[in-house]
Amino acid sequence: MKAHFRQSMAWLHTWCGLVCGWLLCAIFLTGTLSVFRDEITRWMEAEPVVVAHASSTGPAAAEQVAMGTAYLAAQAADARFWRIELPKREGAPLNVFWRIGTTNQQAALDPQTGQVADIPAARKTTGGGHFVKFHYSLQADVPGFYVVGVLSAGMLIALISGVVIHKKIFIDFFTFRWGKGQRSWLDAHNATAVLTLPFLFMIVYTGLAIFYTSYVPMPMETVYGNDGKAFSRFEADVASHAPAHGIAPLGALSLRDLSRPLAVAETVLGRPIGRVLIDRPASADPKVRFFGAKTDTGDSPRLLNAEGSITFSAAKGAVTAFDASDPMPFSIHDIHRATEYLHRVAFGGAVMQWLYFLSGLAGTAMMITGSLLFSTKRRLKHDHAFGAATPYLYRAIESLNVALIAGSAIASIAYFYGNRLIPADVIGRAPMEIRVFFWVWLATLVHAVVRPPQRAWVEQAAAGAMLCACLPLLNAITTGQHLGVYVAAGDWARAGVEITSLGFAMLLAAIAYRAARAPVAVKRKAPAVRPASAQAASS
Repeated sequence: MKAHFRQSMAWLHTWCGLVCGWLLCAIFLTGTLSVFRDEITRWMEAEPVVVAHASSTGPAAAEQVAMGTAYLAAQAADARFWRIELPKREGAPLNVFWRIGTTNQQAALDPQTGQVADIPAARKTTGGGHFVKFHYSLQADVPGFYVVGVLSAGMLIALISGVVIHKKIFIDFFTFRWGKGQRSWLDAHNATAVLTLPFLFMIVYTGLAIFYTSYVPMPMETVYGNDGKAFSRFEADVASHAPAHGIAPLGALSLRDLSRPLAVAETVLGRPIGRVLIDRPASADPKVRFFGAKTDTGDSPRLLNAEGSITFSAAKGAVTAFDASDPMPFSIHDIHRATEYLHRVAFGGAVMQWLYFLSGLAGTAMMITGSLLFSTKRRLKHDHAFGAATPYLYRAIESLNVALIAGSAIASIAYFYGNRLIPADVIGRAPMEIRVFFWVWLATLVHAVVRPPQRAWVEQAAAGAMLCACLPLLNAITTGQHLGVYVAAGDWARAGVEITSLGFAMLLAAIAYRAARAPVAVKRKAPAVRPASAQAASS
């Protein structure tokens, strides 16, 4: 019974892993890259490099807010709203936003003077957001969202069945037979699986759990209905309730001087202010909302780290809404928040980001080795497993392996090339960058179909290595920025992007080298059957 059950699990693990594994390789790779989504976005925006000075100080937050409101009052007094975003780092501008009618507008101000900043505008780009959206929806909106959900459930099945069929899974972790073909792929698959098993279970489960009301909507609809406000009622029931603030009204507020409510907001929220939103500034009673600054994950070991907000009535100076920052009384809603933050590594700083990044790469390697193990095993046997269609099916599997593994890596680096090669002033350039990603990925599929599998692996891995290695050079040619400039300025976010690109170049070059040296697989010949007459004569 046990042997039969394990055998049935082996079939489930093989085919579930293969069918789901192709797209999951790309989903996991883009998810791994999205760990550094903010750093990627900053590199792709190509803003001027500013040398950091530890001792330099700028105007206080209240002065910068006053500069922003003065500019907005002069330029957009009748706007629907004003939004002021304080500089997040040294050298960054003071950004102001407003809406007139249905048109959103913005300007970048010098935080020292309040005048329009004389700096080149950042490139319009989706940046790291592309990898995030592909990771959870394949850039295919609602249908892609559900496809990713099904694939994630399939991965959970593959993980569980993989544990069941490996009786000596932890012993196999310490076994690696180099240069042994199929056995080497099996050992690599086992090692990367055991190494990342807790991470893989956590990351796949949390990825499904944070969208639980979408994937399993019936419980919520049963209790709250299925009308447009059902989700709002559900969130209101599970939301954290902020403690009473006990703040006395400050009296009428001037939008030109918000220093008093700003000081109160910083005290109550327990952190600096990051942005200010003023709703209907031309009305008799504008609402002024202060948001706490998002704490750098490097400074926050806490998993729950909401910035909070507080809203004042400008007419009376009274607090009309208060959303406390963490830590605050625990609620059911915080379970969902913790699950979400755990999935997207919104805590722990650079150390935790790199742990997620390396674990994500190892998890991707586990899927890759599993897919290649399937091809290696069936290349040497099962010549008629699917009748006359067998060779065509296995050839298609090998082509898909190349395109969906090596091809997704090439498409990802091509996305960065699109960012630098598409002119900065072209309208609609952000969608163009995403189209570059998909067109290049399609090209790798065509290449994998028309080339022999082994040559396709060598050529695509070599192409990926060359593209990764040349990315810093392309950046220097198109923007005048390069790794040396970033390091000298202490801009390790953008320097890290180029250093990681060089690391991928070495990895892909090693893969191309190994693939080029690998012996060409030759199918086993079936033993010849001697005619009956010959057998009789010999006897």
